Parts: sequence; structure tokens; C-alpha cells
Amino acid sequence: MSLLDVIGPVMIGPSSSHTAGACRLALLARHLLLERPVEVRFVLHGSFAKTAQGHGTDLALVGGLLGFAPDDARIRDAFAEAEAAGLHYGFTTEDLGDVHPNSVRIELRSASEEVTMTGSSLGAGLVKVFAVNGIETYVSGSYDTLLILHRDRPGVIAQAASVIAEGGVNIATIFSRRRNRGGQALMAMELEAPLKPHVIEYLRQVSYTKWLRMLPAVMEQHLPASSILERNAEQK
Repeated sequence: MSLLDVIGPVMIGPSSSHTAGACRLALLARHLLLERPVEVRFVLHGSFAKTAQGHGTDLALVGGLLGFAPDDARIRDAFAEAEAAGLHYGFTTEDLGDVHPNSVRIELRSASEEVTMTGSSLGAGLVKVFAVNGIETYVSGSYDTLLILHRDRPGVIAQAASVIAEGGVNIATIFSRRRNRGGQALMAMELEAPLKPHVIEYLRQVSYTKWLRMLPAVMEQHLPASSILERNAEQK
């Protein structure tokens, strides 16, 4: 555990859970789209719903969706930045069930696709994504993470893991969940290094892949938002 884990992340305040964590969740959601988002609805749960404006959660969520890191001063003007970028946004509240009080469902749309992500801010800037497009998953934001929506059939996870190993990258964690037997399944692999573009493209083209995304590590406080976006763009 580092000193930053104890005293909290470098950020635009006032709260590591309500601002830094919210920003990181939105950053992860942003990378579920291959194109820039044009419309988003934030569905706030529990404490997020009660204190969104007072703790800057609303600004942090919009800022993260624009690609701003938690320490980016532009978060203070996120609404104006969103207007300038042509991003339409809205907020609503809903009971999302038995989840952490600081939780949000982010419903995103670009010019050609729609995606939904649900996650929680756990405190001290830590986050957990637990659903993408309605399928249970696990993403901590501490690693570059490969998400593959695929047909549920024997050997798919082993095949993907083999390709990643041949690319010289170690897998830190694997989480897999399926909608139903033989239907769609979603695997999430947290990786100890970014994948090379040709490896990502190969995995995208294999027969079992229906949808693939690479999410960047967002827990690196020293990494500027522009670097996060640029690195992810290089991997697409």
C-alpha cells in the first residue's frame, strides 16, 4: 500500500469517493465507445443521488466522460466543456438494488452505438465496474482491461488467454459471466501491460468475438487525461 492509498488521490475535490471515483468511472465508460459520446444519462443511486451537486459528483462524471483525469482543473467547468464538445447529458435517480451507496449507471450513446455501464466508487478514489450492457463483470481500473463479448462455448477463454500470452502480456485477473448457457458471455481480463495493436485486432477478428473493448488503467494519478485517451486510441 502506498502513501497515496492512505491519504487519498491527487484530485479536484472535495471528495475522493464522490469526485475522484466518479470521474474514474466515467473515464472507463468513455472507453466503451469507439467514437466520442454524443449523449449520456447518469442514473445516480444512494449517496450519489443525495449529494451529487454538493460534492461535485455531477461535474466529475461529465468531466470523466470528456476524458478529464481526477486532477484536471477543467472538471470545475465540465458542463461548459460538455456544451462546447456537443455532449448532451442528463441526470436522474434510481434505486439500483443491493449495491454500494456511491453507484451510478451510465447510459451512453455515440453516433453509431449505445452502451451501458454500472459501477461503484468505493472510497479513496477506488472504483469497481460490475456490469456492462447488463452482464455482470469486474473491472477495478487498476489495470488495462480487455473486455470481450463472445459466444458461450468451450475453450474461448483459454484461446484468448493463449493469444495474450503469445503477445508477451501477463493476465492479472480474469472474470467471466454468461447471460445463459450457449448464449452471450462477457470476459474481463485485467492485464499487467497494454496489448499491442495487432494483438487487439486479431482478437477482434476471431470467430467467437462479438464485441471487444480495451479499457485503460485509470488509477495512475500521474498520467494526464490526454495520455489516457491517446494511449487507448493507439490500441484501437
